[in-house]
Amino acid sequence: MIISKKVLRNVTLTAHPLGCRQYVQNQIDWVREHARKTNDALYRPVTSDALPKRVLILGGSTGYGLSTRIVTAFAGGADTINVSFEREPSETKTATPGWYNTMAFEKKAKEAGLAAESVFGDAFSDETKARTATLIRKTLQKVDLVVYSLASPLRTDPATGVTYRSVLKPIGEAFTALSVDMDSPVVKQATIEAAEGSQAEETVKVMGGEDWALWIEHLLKEDLLAPNAMTVAYSYIGPKVTYPVYREGTIGMAKEHLEKSAKAITKNLEKINGKAFVSVNKALVTRASAVIPVVPLYMALLYQVMKEKGLHEGCTEQIYRLFTDRLYADKRVPTDDEGRIRLDDWEMREDVQAEIDERWTLQHEGEPLQKGDLEGVRQEYDQIHGFGFPSVDYTLDIDPRVI
Repeated sequence: MIISKKVLRNVTLTAHPLGCRQYVQNQIDWVREHARKTNDALYRPVTSDALPKRVLILGGSTGYGLSTRIVTAFAGGADTINVSFEREPSETKTATPGWYNTMAFEKKAKEAGLAAESVFGDAFSDETKARTATLIRKTLQKVDLVVYSLASPLRTDPATGVTYRSVLKPIGEAFTALSVDMDSPVVKQATIEAAEGSQAEETVKVMGGEDWALWIEHLLKEDLLAPNAMTVAYSYIGPKVTYPVYREGTIGMAKEHLEKSAKAITKNLEKINGKAFVSVNKALVTRASAVIPVVPLYMALLYQVMKEKGLHEGCTEQIYRLFTDRLYADKRVPTDDEGRIRLDDWEMREDVQAEIDERWTLQHEGEPLQKGDLEGVRQEYDQIHGFGFPSVDYTLDIDPRVI
């Protein structure tokens, strides 16, 4: 079949296997090049013995999780296991981007002599945790690093069987601000209604740190964590303009819970001399962030400003910097006063945010976006679904089951 991009309410419903393969290959190429590069002012080279060798990534098929898998494997020579929830392809339907990314990555990793396996299933369930433990014992014996990079619309609590749903809403009152859609450069007003009833608490149950803690407890109980093992989860704070919908909203409550959980998990890891961290990363295009009102406009301005300053990073660059500059650079991991790793340091630089604030004042409802890179945001969104790569012939009749 000829696979084309299908979009419904700003959400892309299809993925292209050859494009996803290219997306993974581009990241592998960048990591391999920079691991050896000695004359880059922003990124330091790395020797493979500095990085962990056995890595479990919960949510390792897209975004920051996929980049973590690529960096640890192709800069550090790590054997990896991914846990993610995917839809497989059929003769007439494409898979999720994560399924194609995983197939492409695992083929390349195995060609490089690395172990690379996946557990496809509900990462929140006891059954998936048990299957993963069995696979770790069989392929890695123990793990040196556990990365928690899950995002989900719902979670069933394995202890009670109750299903909770996450929402991205402000708390207290509706939030109205300027925004843009991915398919139109015209600035508009967007309103998000406030969370109701138990929506905030449910979002914490889904996107907070409870499941992260359960994973670590399970791995400890099964004796699958190596001495000095670390675990890291990914978070976001962002600028004040997004606070009502993000940091001070339902997702922000969940992220605060995630950050507090790191301290409790670290205490739990004392017996193996391990540690838990939260890494606060920069704003990037994901399948979720692209449809949050206000966020695409902020990202269009952020991308343009950071590109002009030579500071723009995608997932790969961010995670490469996390491993080479933070987690495995020195004996002591640098953190802020709250114990968080701040990979959003370039995004939150005073000069970057001042320039974004200045450009925000140029935006007016009903007028085209001014001094922003909506095209760059749109291209990145297309590419995470396997579209928009010049090297891929999208007129080819291909089997969606083959990558």
